[in-house]
Amino acid sequence: MNNVLFAFLITLFAGLSTGIGSTIAFFAKTTNTKFLSVSLGFSAGVMIYVSMVEIFFKAEASLVLALGETLGSWVNVISFFGGMLLIAIIDRLIPKAENPHELHSVEDD
Repeated sequence: MNNVLFAFLITLFAGLSTGIGSTIAFFAKTTNTKFLSVSLGFSAGVMIYVSMVEIFFKAEASLVLALGETLGSWVNVISFFGGMLLIAIIDRLIPKAENPHELHSVEDD
């Protein structure tokens, strides 16, 4: 199978998964917090894995090439964890009622 077809199929699967998940959420009468917790934990683990294994080392290779071994490595680490800190600060500044990351059950609406 050529790369373009494989990429298309993976993208199609991801898009359909999003649609199926949102359809389930739309028709849900109650909030299953256990399932939600497991699902969010799994997706967070996937994102952390992709960030640490793929993006982090590719960024480090580029920065080391541009800035040198020591400075490139430090800029990479500081930028990566600084970005995490910035997002945490932004998340704390958003009021809880308007924060989409706060848990709201279907019954509250």
